[in-house]
Amino acid sequence: MSVAPSFPFSTSSSPAVPLPPGTDAPATCEVPHFAPVRVRGGRHRLRRLVRHRRRAVAAGLAVTAAALVAAGPREADRTRGHPVAEPVRQHRAVERVSAPVRIADGATVRLLRPGDRVDVIAAQETATGGDARVVARGARVTKVPEPLDAALESGALVVLSVPRGTAARLAGAGATARLAVTLC
Repeated sequence: MSVAPSFPFSTSSSPAVPLPPGTDAPATCEVPHFAPVRVRGGRHRLRRLVRHRRRAVAAGLAVTAAALVAAGPREADRTRGHPVAEPVRQHRAVERVSAPVRIADGATVRLLRPGDRVDVIAAQETATGGDARVVARGARVTKVPEPLDAALESGALVVLSVPRGTAARLAGAGATARLAVTLC
């Protein structure tokens, strides 16, 4: 059953009366039913990618590297690659010297062996209320010379490896005070 459309305007071909919008469109029709579209091989590609993981990682790294190089600086006077870093300051190593030190108690020195670490203490007239101070901390014993029989009353000699500034303090303290050692 077809029904003729009723238009509020005339259907004559006179140009003075315009037609309503949408009257020139074709009649509607029903879209036929069809099965959904499926892409074949999608699961297999994923499985193959998982199986060949090394290749995938290598390809990803290659693409990343190419993107980084392409996005790098474009200055004409600088070379590409690693950025120029400030030069590393070379720290001057603490110069260690061998300092011979006379320890007041010769029996204490006989306990020492090369490689031991000791603190050197300077004591000034402690019987009358003088003070004791640490002159060198963690000094390494490098040599313990054999004591002479006549030198036992005046102490014993030990050779310590210390920084140059500490060696000067040890020499000054040895001239004015009695020196003792403690093992670290």
